[in-house]
Amino acid sequence: MDMFSHAFDPFAERVLPPHLGREVRCGFKALARFCPLGKEDSLEFAGGGEHIVFVARGATKLVAHASEARDQVVAFHFAGELYTVPEPDNYSYSVCALRDCELLAFASSEFLRLAAGETEIVRQLLDSTRLSLQRCREKAIALGRKTAGERIAVFLLGMADRIGVEQDGRISLELPMSRRDISESLGLTIETVSRQLSRLKDDAVIETVGRAGIVLRDRTDLKRRAGFLRGAA
Repeated sequence: MDMFSHAFDPFAERVLPPHLGREVRCGFKALARFCPLGKEDSLEFAGGGEHIVFVARGATKLVAHASEARDQVVAFHFAGELYTVPEPDNYSYSVCALRDCELLAFASSEFLRLAAGETEIVRQLLDSTRLSLQRCREKAIALGRKTAGERIAVFLLGMADRIGVEQDGRISLELPMSRRDISESLGLTIETVSRQLSRLKDDAVIETVGRAGIVLRDRTDLKRRAGFLRGAA
């Protein structure tokens, strides 16, 4: 199997309905731009316009670029996820690999043209958009109103939902992003991130395993520390 097919097949399985006609499926295949990225490599969209990206393998961060070389980590994305990269406006955007990646990129306008009339594909896009908006709302509240400890708790709970592996009542995370990535995403310093993680470790809420591994030992206590409404799921 060639590398492109290795990336397109999980996209087709995740996004395209089984009954999709051969012509439309081939249209998506022809439209897809295969983008293998090594760790820390970036995908730029020099042609402008909005794009849709599917992560076939690996993990990425979406970065917004402001004036005077000021960058902001907007979101993290993982294998199997579909997301939108906005067209350049007040900021430009790029996708950076947190580890070796295989991505598919589509011009949004052409993707939507092919998806017209295909209810299941449109539903996938709406679900992805809804999840992105939900994460953006949570992040906006965290940045605007929450303490450093609450922001770290919210971050870990979000990662647990997306990439956590549960075993014996504990959730293991292998975080592909660096402490710097986390700090830039949460509006904290690296020192504050490290200090808050150490506090959670000292309180037996988490364990750390090497540089990237975190085990959530007490998810209930972590939720309590996240500043959610009492009784929230």
